[in-house]
Amino acid sequence: MGKIAFVFPGQASQYPGMGKELAEKYPAARAVFDEADEALGFSISQMCFAGGEEELKQTANTQPAILTCSVAVYRVLAEKGITPDFVAGHSLGEYSGLVAAGALKFSDAVQLVRKRGQYMQEAVPAGQGAMAAIMGLSPAVVTDACKRAAESEVCSPANLNSPEQTVISGHASAVKRAVEIASQSAGERFAQHAVFEFAGAAGDQCGCGYHYHRR
Repeated sequence: MGKIAFVFPGQASQYPGMGKELAEKYPAARAVFDEADEALGFSISQMCFAGGEEELKQTANTQPAILTCSVAVYRVLAEKGITPDFVAGHSLGEYSGLVAAGALKFSDAVQLVRKRGQYMQEAVPAGQGAMAAIMGLSPAVVTDACKRAAESEVCSPANLNSPEQTVISGHASAVKRAVEIASQSAGERFAQHAVFEFAGAAGDQCGCGYHYHRR
């Protein structure tokens, strides 16, 4: 049998009801949510199970919610004897990987990412910053779209996820213009293969989105 690798997801993979079915079916998953609730001092479990999309989209909530769900899945798999030889994670997912690798206690990690999310959220006033994941275009084309869209505001590539997926960040209005320019530049190919996901506050005068997401 070949080796197994677990790759944990980052922000923007959250959704209302996340983890609810898992926690109801597996005690190991329920225990992770209980541990998170105790460590954080509030019920992140109820936010995941019954919270609304807007509440979950707030970075300070998103990060501990995704970490908790990721570790819950990991613990269920581990209980069934499915363990990884390697772990990795995308952005926030790195913390899930550290927990899975035994390098970081879950109770410490969930408090850490809660603070991480709060600091990121506080870096830019609500509604001023934005991020967009642009798929189906090369980094060079995306960079050009950002330059054309800036118009004295901040708009720049923040993270290179793959040769055809680049995350951009900056002022919300500039990011929106860049999305429109990219769409016009790529035409039909873009419409078929590109997807945009706007996240909360990210990208400021100093490019904080880049600092939190660069590799």
